[in-house]
Amino acid sequence: MFVVKRDGQRQEVKFDNITARIRALCDGLDERFVDPVPVAQKVIEGFYNGIATSEVDTLAAETCAYMSQKHPDFSTLAARIAVSNLHKNTSDSLVETCRALHDYTDKQGRPAPLISEEVWSFVSEHAKDIDAAMDYTRDFGYDYFGFKTLEKSYLLRVHGKIVERPQHMLMRVACGIHAGDLAAAIETYDLMSSRQFTHATPTLFNAGTPQPQMSSCFLLTMKSDSIDGIYDTLKQCALISKSAGGIGVAISNVRAKGGYIRGTNGNSNGLVPMLRNFNETARYVDQGGGKRKGSFAMYLEPWHADVFDFLELRKNHGKEEQRARDLFYALWIPDLFMRRVKENGDWTLFCPNEAYDAATGRGLMDAWGEDFEEMYARLEAEGKGAKTVKAQQLWFRILESQMETGTPYMLYKDHANRKSNQQNLGV
Repeated sequence: MFVVKRDGQRQEVKFDNITARIRALCDGLDERFVDPVPVAQKVIEGFYNGIATSEVDTLAAETCAYMSQKHPDFSTLAARIAVSNLHKNTSDSLVETCRALHDYTDKQGRPAPLISEEVWSFVSEHAKDIDAAMDYTRDFGYDYFGFKTLEKSYLLRVHGKIVERPQHMLMRVACGIHAGDLAAAIETYDLMSSRQFTHATPTLFNAGTPQPQMSSCFLLTMKSDSIDGIYDTLKQCALISKSAGGIGVAISNVRAKGGYIRGTNGNSNGLVPMLRNFNETARYVDQGGGKRKGSFAMYLEPWHADVFDFLELRKNHGKEEQRARDLFYALWIPDLFMRRVKENGDWTLFCPNEAYDAATGRGLMDAWGEDFEEMYARLEAEGKGAKTVKAQQLWFRILESQMETGTPYMLYKDHANRKSNQQNLGV
């Protein structure tokens, strides 16, 4: 039986070579539990004629990861094998790695650089100093799960093949942030590499690339309760998700089920069908083109007439057309609701299209604190409510949903606004 080496040569399988390869990575591990010989025996069981040596390493790492249930040192060994395998398959020069990323062409041969011109010029100019600053032994500090996560989503690829090492990624990020300042780039790299801090996923994905979107979170309000407003907001969500941003969307201004539609003389289908559109967009426009799932959190105030349907959307049972399980859900709760719960009082639900201040055009979504409570009481007295329930009835439905699905998240509108340093910008 033969293996194919990385240079393309064929070599007869030798058990001792495999054992020696594993033993060389066992330094500091507990020898009472981690014995290279049984590991090598299990690895050889998965051999086939013509297996590549890189596949042998992958098989060995997976074998050790499986054996980690016996002792955690096997997980450490799995990570070392996986990192060593990547090092054998990639360049130890950042400038050569960046050259491959910069000169990348798509399947039609068109230039499609994966790093920015600014970063490429910076790395080329300071190649010697940057390469001298890098410490590839720090790659061995990742555990197996962490390293495989980097491999799957974070390390850049050329035609499907990983060309970055974890240290390359960190230096790319440092250069993307500090291009033009070598000392700052090296300092940032060293701090990240030594685990003093890390940047969030969008920065690790995008820093140093032609699309350097490095923000993690975006907060949106539905532009308007109309086809244009809803789909403009949906497009914004798609574009943000494309660049690895997570999104929170306030939707309390969208009319409830049965709400009158003046333009068509019809009635609204409510939040659920709209949220199913957002759900499918979150699935389709994942972050960074398949790197990780899109993340949309939809925020609703508990006075909205569709709140009971909203609480059902992530549940595992029920009609499929009434579910949108890939979104996250949150409630934006005024103090008044919690007082009504405590008192076991009534709670009135409103459609935002029908319950608002006619003089100013402001709705419940636009007010907080005493202003909200005065408007809410006035709308109740005017009979603008769509439905009245016991506040505790809604409260227990919230708790039931949390126990089953982990959502809705609970955020408190009045407390947040009291503490806001940006009250001049609105609620």
